Amino acid sequence: MTAENAAMTGLHPVDEKLPVWRLGAYGLQHVLAFYSAAVIVPILVAGALHLPRETLIHLIDADLFTCGIASLLQAVGFGPVGVRLPLLQGVTFTAVGPMIAIGSAVGGGTPGLLSIYGSVIVAGFVTLLMARHFAGLVRFFPPVVTGSIILIIGLALLPVAANDIVSGASPSVMQDHVPLRSIWYGLGTLASILVIQRLFRGFIATIAVLIGLVLGTLVAWVLGDANFGEVSSAPLLSITHPFYFGMPTFHPVSILSMVIVMTISMIETIGNVYATGEIVDKPITSEDIARTLRADGIATMLGGVLNSFPYTCFAENVGLVRMTAVKSRWVVAAAAVIMMMLGCLPRLGALVAAVPLPVLGGAALAMFATVAVVGVQTLSRVDFNRQSNVIIVGTSIGLSMLATAQPHISDTFPMWAKIVFGSGITLGSLSAISLHLIFNVKRTIHEAAHAMDVPRESLIDERIREG
Repeated sequence: MTAENAAMTGLHPVDEKLPVWRLGAYGLQHVLAFYSAAVIVPILVAGALHLPRETLIHLIDADLFTCGIASLLQAVGFGPVGVRLPLLQGVTFTAVGPMIAIGSAVGGGTPGLLSIYGSVIVAGFVTLLMARHFAGLVRFFPPVVTGSIILIIGLALLPVAANDIVSGASPSVMQDHVPLRSIWYGLGTLASILVIQRLFRGFIATIAVLIGLVLGTLVAWVLGDANFGEVSSAPLLSITHPFYFGMPTFHPVSILSMVIVMTISMIETIGNVYATGEIVDKPITSEDIARTLRADGIATMLGGVLNSFPYTCFAENVGLVRMTAVKSRWVVAAAAVIMMMLGCLPRLGALVAAVPLPVLGGAALAMFATVAVVGVQTLSRVDFNRQSNVIIVGTSIGLSMLATAQPHISDTFPMWAKIVFGSGITLGSLSAISLHLIFNVKRTIHEAAHAMDVPRESLIDERIREG
């Protein structure tokens, strides 16, 4: 939506309802950019718990279907639930290690899944209860903290894009032999996106990522590196229903682990909400954070019921909003409907899954780097003449890169600590928050006291002016 149209209609660009055909194109673009990251969690969990292929297929379908419901909760919202911003929901990667540990503790297989689902349901309920209290932490998120977290999110995601480009096994494994053809697919897709953005304006420019993905896939297909054979062999219809694998089991230690996961996830969610707020030019209040976390909690509870996993805002798609400048939350609603269709129509899912990883990586490289740029923009409001701000930003980025560049550093820690040290985003975010409390403690206490008399929105505006 242009500034002129916004002025004429009186609507914020976030709330504009675009024509159906545009919503479909923009929504599909989000889904393609999101797909590989969305399905990796069920793949990893199924492999670790030694689940059969039929179970894996059902987990992927259930994941996509529930992703759609979760995204509708967040983008469209109802009552006090959902932030009503263009934020796509996906399964949090932070939960992978703990979920594998929870499932393995009871012997893996279906009993492992049921133990995971029990902990997920309770953790989602706890998140729902904690939403309002957690939202009170907004006063501890000035630009020096939010900017650091947004920058860290962008930088920590880049190895994921790089891994896709080189057809790697995992971002935590250094690819020894890099296929030259994979690099050309990735860089060719990136180049096509840049060319489209440079030569075209309007609608074509806003679907540059979609066009780049289609072109890259077609080239790979012509050269024999994209296979659509699974499309015809996939089932026509697959409907997930509550407790498909049986009734969940509840174990106190497993529940505690998942509650810790969701606490960490809430911190990352706040960073993604702030990043999106910056992009769409909409100030974020404590009530926005509470609405976001309530949606996360309900979506996570639904995940446990509908045979999926914990849900959170996906940073992967924040960069796409920035690249395309399409700010309407109804685009995410369209993407949500498409994901629900993919979850019910496996042949459509197989068609999307045929996009080669290097092609996805080329597009992701641009999107993830764009998230980092948003963090730089936020940090531009920070007064770096204050040594404390330099320490907060520098140390947080450094610790984040430690966990990102050396992911196996978490292997030496107990499970509860692996949740922190196993993710550069988590470690960096906690560092930014903690260092702000330590180095700006007097200022923090003053703001906390001031917040009792000043409306939250006014406090945020004041903090932005101060940097």
